[in-house]
Amino acid sequence: MLRHKLAAALLACGFVAATTPAAVATAAAKPAAAPQPAAWVQKSNAAAQPLLKVLAEFQPEFASQIGIPGYDTRVSDLKPGVVERANQAIAAAKAGLEKQLAAEKDPQVRQDLEIMIHSADQQIEGNTLNAKYLLPYYDVGQTIFQGEFALLQDQVDAKRRPAALARLKCYVGMAPGCEPIVKLAEARTEEKLGDQALLGPYKGEVEQNLANTQRYVDGVRQLYAKYKIAGAEPALDALAQQLKDYDAWVKATVLPRARTDFRLPPELYAFNLKQVGVDITPEQLMQKAELEFMETQAAMQMIAPEVARANGIDAHDYRDVIKALKKEQLDRGSVEPYYHETIGKIEDIIRRERIVTLPQRAMQMRLASEAESAAQPAPHMDPPALINNKGERGTFVLTMGNPSSTGDKSQAYDDFTHKSAAWTLTAHEGRPGHELQFAAMVERGVSLARSLFAFNSVNVEGWALYAEAEMLPYEPPAGQLFALQARLQRAARAFLDPMLNLGLISRERAHDILVHDVGLSEAMTRQELDRYTFRMPGQATSYFYGYTRLLQLRAATQIALGDKFDRQAFNDFVIGQGLLPPDLLAQAVKSEFIPAQMKK
Repeated sequence: MLRHKLAAALLACGFVAATTPAAVATAAAKPAAAPQPAAWVQKSNAAAQPLLKVLAEFQPEFASQIGIPGYDTRVSDLKPGVVERANQAIAAAKAGLEKQLAAEKDPQVRQDLEIMIHSADQQIEGNTLNAKYLLPYYDVGQTIFQGEFALLQDQVDAKRRPAALARLKCYVGMAPGCEPIVKLAEARTEEKLGDQALLGPYKGEVEQNLANTQRYVDGVRQLYAKYKIAGAEPALDALAQQLKDYDAWVKATVLPRARTDFRLPPELYAFNLKQVGVDITPEQLMQKAELEFMETQAAMQMIAPEVARANGIDAHDYRDVIKALKKEQLDRGSVEPYYHETIGKIEDIIRRERIVTLPQRAMQMRLASEAESAAQPAPHMDPPALINNKGERGTFVLTMGNPSSTGDKSQAYDDFTHKSAAWTLTAHEGRPGHELQFAAMVERGVSLARSLFAFNSVNVEGWALYAEAEMLPYEPPAGQLFALQARLQRAARAFLDPMLNLGLISRERAHDILVHDVGLSEAMTRQELDRYTFRMPGQATSYFYGYTRLLQLRAATQIALGDKFDRQAFNDFVIGQGLLPPDLLAQAVKSEFIPAQMKK
């Protein structure tokens, strides 16, 4: 998955999900090799600037990450009237886009303008719904850690790193014009506390956030020690004390209002599904996913005996074969080297089989710190800066555990630290999956509308699952079994998430399906259930749905072209469209790709 979910980060629905936009000035690892954006892309990107400025003004941390200059020392806006002010700013930007649309003749620019207008509408709708139903509540520790981490990384220009201390001082109120962010967060909650119609946060979420606070404090300190930033101790000490005081306030003020039922109001859950790109009903989605679940189980059962024989395992059921293979765990020192070895093998297959054009830049992969795992327990890809890129690359980040709210040290994963798992996880997070998607944006240049503002999880996760399917035939049998297990997990997500949120299944029964039928570890199962219930309700459904939409498009294209179908050309075309929604992507394939291929 992509690490960021803008639905939560940007005013709890300010901007849809997260990634990085391509800007007017993009650059590859070798800046001189970057293409000059087409004239229509430059025009589209110029039109996007007012909406991009709204994003940066309200969420400077995200602006820093994506490469917008001038925001490295600034922090999230939690001042009074933030939702109303954000909606007004978005509406003003939208009005400008509508004015340009009325006069624009270029069909590609028009499409981009329509994408941005739709994004603005969703942003306003999300802000309004959250304000209507939910008591404002902020995980301040995570916000601060991610804001500091955006600047304190090996890839970030060393000249930018001192800005992290300026940002930290602003977080804790030690910079001119800055009030401690914990006080602003408390004020935004307290001004709505008397409205009993507003739902408090889910109790399990608050408890997990409280358990993560020290992890974030330690994580920030470790970053300052690693990069030897002098003069930070007073601000770091203030951070530790302020977050300690904030946690005490949360326990006294927020926990009594916390709800024990994780389910969202139906209108809000429906919006979550729409926001991530699911445009069918939950009932339709569940039916499709249940069928896929059964068919994938059957495929796993067919291959399991062969895998067992090849690995000397005395078992026939796929569940038992998975358990046996997972016993051969790589230690922490050998996990990363083995994944890098697998990356090389996958790239050789991609070239040999002409699956897709590989990026010019090498792929990066590393293990997550404990603070990163607390912020995002699932393996993920940190996307590169696409604005003013100075050679930054996307990074596949492997998490090895799910930090528990109870302090349970046994919450380590065994799902990704055995050799058979490396194939499909690398295909998803690395190549030809997420990392390739975003490396291509850097090297080719994609409009802001088609990267940032068109982004949703169906668009981006659909490609990553499709990438897994592209690699599956060339993997060793044990790798194929775990590729099918990953597909089974995504099908389970697509019916368990809505079933939980619609009250159609208990958390206990969902747990049993994930552990016993899918074969996930207890720690990974808890990560999954937390995702469905409070981390990102609705988002997990997007993987399966996005995959089915892209697979349907591939089938229709092959049927239309017959022996003229070229897989590499098709995949390159899809990647070249950025993150177009499925309907617009299908339109582009039908009107551009198929006619061009028919002429060959």
